[in-house]
Amino acid sequence: MNGVPRHLAVIMDGNGRWALARGKPRLAGHRAGAETLERVLAWCGEVGVEILTVYAFSTENWRRPKDEVEGLMRLLGLFIRNRRAKLLEDRVRFRVIGRRDDLAPALRRRIAALEAETAAFTRQLVVALSYGGRAEIVDAARRFAALPAEERTDAAFARCLYAPDLPDPDLIVRTSGEFRLSNFLLWQCAYSELFVTDVLWPDFDRAAFDRALASYARRDRRMGGHA
Repeated sequence: MNGVPRHLAVIMDGNGRWALARGKPRLAGHRAGAETLERVLAWCGEVGVEILTVYAFSTENWRRPKDEVEGLMRLLGLFIRNRRAKLLEDRVRFRVIGRRDDLAPALRRRIAALEAETAAFTRQLVVALSYGGRAEIVDAARRFAALPAEERTDAAFARCLYAPDLPDPDLIVRTSGEFRLSNFLLWQCAYSELFVTDVLWPDFDRAAFDRALASYARRDRRMGGHA
C-alpha cells in the first residue's frame, strides 16, 4: 500500500469541451481550468503532495487558432501575476519546463522573475509550457551526446532533462477520459501509476481528487521487482 504521492502530475484535459458544452468560447474553459488548478494546488498542500506538475501547453498546441493561443498566453501571464502573492505566502516554488524560446520575451521575463523569487521553497508547482516529451528527449540527447562515451548512462541522460532534480511522478492523472499520455513526461513516466477519469478538468473537484489519491494508495508498486 502507498501513502500520498510525493509527485503528482496532471494532464489537464477537457477545458474546450467544457466550454463548448455550455455555449461558451474555448477560452472560458481555459479560465475555468486555471481556477481548478488553484484549488488542486491548495488540496495538494493539505494532503502532503510536495510536487504538482501540470501539462498546460504542448509543443503541438501552437497549431491551434491564433486567438486561442494568444488568449492562453495572456491567461498564463495573468495567473503568474495574480497568484504570485499566494505562492509566496504558501512557500510554493514556481517552475516552468519546456522550450522557453518559443514564448514571448515579456512572458519569459515574468516566468524567470517568479522562479527566482520562489527558488528557495520546497513545495513546487511545475508548469509544462511549450512542452513535449519527445522534444525534451531530443533536447536531452543533444546534451547527452557531448558527454564522454564512458559517462553515457541512464542516470546521466536523466541529468540532461529540463528539470533533472525532480523525482519521477508517482501518479499521473488524466482528465476527460482519454487513455493516452499525449507526449507528456515520456522519459519520467516509466514507473508512474496512471489514473484516468471522465471528469473534464474544470469540473475536477475535491471528490475526484480524493478518488485519484485513493486509487494510488491501493496500488502495489513493485518497480519491476517481485511481489
